[in-house]
This record gives sequence, structure tokens and C-alpha cells, in this order.
Amino acid sequence: MERGEAFELVQQHLKNKNLVKHCLAVEACMKAVASRLNQDTERWGLAGILHDLDYELTEKSPELHTTETIKILKELEVEPDIIQAVQAHAGQVSCQSDMDWAIFSIDPLTGLIIAATLMHPSKKLKEVDLGFLKRRYKEKSFARGARREDIEQCQNINLELDEFLSICLKAMQEIDKDLGL
Repeated sequence: MERGEAFELVQQHLKNKNLVKHCLAVEACMKAVASRLNQDTERWGLAGILHDLDYELTEKSPELHTTETIKILKELEVEPDIIQAVQAHAGQVSCQSDMDWAIFSIDPLTGLIIAATLMHPSKKLKEVDLGFLKRRYKEKSFARGARREDIEQCQNINLELDEFLSICLKAMQEIDKDLGL
């Protein structure tokens, strides 16, 4: 599957613009982490952009999240490692590869970065630095949905938390216009 085809699927299945932006953010971070780990950036990016394809369909039944996505991806003969990563991000299967651990950790981190940006005095993603992000990260009550224990699983791909945060922050800053921030 090519990236353009994947983005068309996202636009077909997700009507909420913030969910589309979230998929773009996860894609950017996945590609950046893949690059750092000398992995296939396009494959990892596909997992990122496609990971929440069925979110609007399954939002009221989180235990079903990814089931519709998997049906669509299998029908389109998407590679099994991408399908595995999509399932792993939602805890539907256990993480087995670096791609799985990356998406599992990146998914909540993108939400934390967005929330930190919205709290920043400038509300500009490019103005957020690692220090500001780390201060928000350490606040237990800040962006509670961004589970810190999931983000910290970046250790499973041999990335220290600070480096992981930096890689993803920079990746999202590079697409700030697409994210509207």
C-alpha cells in the first residue's frame, strides 16, 4: 500500500478532523523513530497513519478497536507486520517487534505533545521545547489520558525517554501546519 492510498482510507473512515491530525502525528513520529532505528520509514509510517482507521466506529466499544481496521487492511493485502502493529497499539495483541513497541508508545505521546502545545503561552508547536514538554509530562494530573507507563515502553526499543520525547516532538514540529498548531 502506498501512503496516498492510506491517507485516502483515513479520509474516508474518519470524519473528525482532530482524529485525522492525530493519525498524521503518529505517522510523523513513527517515521522519525524508524529513521533513528534504521528501519523502513514508509512501512512504519503506514502503521502510524492507519492505526485508528476504525476509531469512530468502535469508540463506544474500545474492546473492538482495530477489528474493523484489520478486516479492511487484510482485504487490501497490507503486510502482516503493519497489521500486527495496528493491533498492538490498542493492546489487542502483545507487542512483538520494534514497530509494535514504537506505535504503542507513540500513540499516547502525540496526545501529550498536543496538550502541552495548547498549554504553552504561544500555543505554537514550534515553540514547545523538551524542557516544557518534560515539565508537563511530570505533572500527574496533566493529560491523564496520555498514559505515562505506555509512553515509557520506548525503553523496549532501546530509546531513553528524553531522546524519545525529542524525536517525536521534532517530528510533529515538522508537520505543525498540517496539525494546525
